[in-house]
Amino acid sequence: MSFLLNIMDPIAFSIGPIDVRWYGVIIASGIVIAFLVAQAEMVKRGFHPDFLTDLLIWAIPLAIVGARIYYVLSEWDRYADNPIESIQIWNGGLAIHGALIVSFLVAYIFTKKRNEPFLKVTDIVVPSILIGQTIGRWGNFMNQEAHGGPVSRAFLEDLHIPEWIINQMNINGTYYHPTFLYESIWNFTGVIIMLLLRKVRLIRGEMTLFYIMWYSFGRFFIEGMRTDSLYLVGELRTAQVVSVVAFVVALVIFITRRMKKEKLPRYQDA
Repeated sequence: MSFLLNIMDPIAFSIGPIDVRWYGVIIASGIVIAFLVAQAEMVKRGFHPDFLTDLLIWAIPLAIVGARIYYVLSEWDRYADNPIESIQIWNGGLAIHGALIVSFLVAYIFTKKRNEPFLKVTDIVVPSILIGQTIGRWGNFMNQEAHGGPVSRAFLEDLHIPEWIINQMNINGTYYHPTFLYESIWNFTGVIIMLLLRKVRLIRGEMTLFYIMWYSFGRFFIEGMRTDSLYLVGELRTAQVVSVVAFVVALVIFITRRMKKEKLPRYQDA
């Protein structure tokens, strides 16, 4: 049947012997779009136009390293006997939580050196991080990865998603949950909410806390559907544990700060 053969090529184009994959193109596009959105808000909030560029020069490459280290440590039994494979990033193996942890650490150090409030910067940037995550999941779609368990074609048709997505979810004759799509939609919804929250007089840092809680809440449930999870021990999925811890910590901080009577700076403060 023709719809079984209508699978998208993960290779976008080739330059001589080098294949450029759609995954890389999509991730790069997500970074550029996220940067443009964040840059506009940074300038609006009084930052120098080069501030974000200088930050990303450090944050992006170190985030990739962090994503790889997180993945390798989570799969150490696989890499222990052949550690050279741990640097072969072209074979796949990046974890978004590792990238996020390192990115926030880099931002903290960078803002301290520039004498700028860390939470003021992260509040501006987190909607764009979620934009990048929204777009980046489509790289998984092109690679036919980060999907859920088997489902029927009728199930996918009942979701009223486009035919080309349904076809791409057919892998070796079996259809799978498009968990990449679920997370992309969840993330995009979060982006819209955060952009609207910019008009609300939130306490500085609450946009960042909202991002952590929103992404963690959705990731916990979507991760439970995936077939490629990293496991902490037994059937305990690493991403779900991290999501629960991050959500609870962010919620406690949010409530604690709201209970304080001291006047804290607001997002909209110049």
